Amino acid sequence: MSERFFGTSTTASFVESSAGVAVGGRTGFTSVIISTCFFIALFFSPILGVITPEVTAPALIIVGALMATEVKQIDWSRLEVVIPAFVTIIMMPLTFSVATGIALGFILYPFAMIAKKEWKQVHPIMYTLGGLFILYFIFL
Repeated sequence: MSERFFGTSTTASFVESSAGVAVGGRTGFTSVIISTCFFIALFFSPILGVITPEVTAPALIIVGALMATEVKQIDWSRLEVVIPAFVTIIMMPLTFSVATGIALGFILYPFAMIAKKEWKQVHPIMYTLGGLFILYFIFL
């Protein structure tokens, strides 16, 4: 429901929340401030909707470049890590959805670890999320 109402997916909200934690937001007060800002932004959304994609494209390119700097942290010597990471990265622009790219990464990573016979190193939540994303794609 919220995806259709607010125009975002729950996965995108999770990623943005994780970004807030990564830069130091550790309390619930951070979430309160962010939710207040999002609430205020709702009123400006119709006005900002008239801005053409050509105007927002440079900002998105900068965001993409900043996201690409994190690629250096991938352990490129481990194929079971590289394949899900690559699919995640490449599917975001190909599907026009950050959420879909992340979902595919969450699906592929547990499978890659099972294939490598290192399934015990994967947290059970990863298996749960992978299964839920599979169901998401089946019933989409």
